[in-house]
Amino acid sequence: MGILKTIVTMLRALFASRAELAAENLALRHQLSVLTRSVKRPIVRQRDRIFWAWLSRIWSAWRSALLIVKPETVIRWHRQGLRLYWRCLSRRRKTGRPSVDREIRELIRQMSGENRSWGAPRIQSELALLGYEVAESTVAKYIGVQDFLRTLFCCRNIHRRDELRRCRGAAR
Repeated sequence: MGILKTIVTMLRALFASRAELAAENLALRHQLSVLTRSVKRPIVRQRDRIFWAWLSRIWSAWRSALLIVKPETVIRWHRQGLRLYWRCLSRRRKTGRPSVDREIRELIRQMSGENRSWGAPRIQSELALLGYEVAESTVAKYIGVQDFLRTLFCCRNIHRRDELRRCRGAAR
């Protein structure tokens, strides 16, 4: 068992050193290509930055082969890439309230148009009876400001009229 473990460890070390040699060769060739395409100062493109950030993650001795920029620069590129990644991930989700379906919006407008005395609370409760779960503020938003104010004052006046009629009838 000990001999087999030693052989496996030696083979792993042999392949690991080949992999490190290949990574170093790749890094040096990449730097050479960057230097040959630029005249005075090396022009580092976005794909070069991605390459070095990727190489720094998979190869531990990447700093020894780096010649055209400082290792701190590569670390900064890597951090910028991570910030960009997480920023894109966080922007994917929609923010705020989920939108109300078109069917529900049309139903709210239809109910408010056909029943002028109904306000947002009544329409919201009718929608709840139909199986639609919508907030009262959402119903008020889709009724429209003028309709909402009209129904608000009409409902109050209707209740006051009924109360006045009841009071007058009780006084007689």
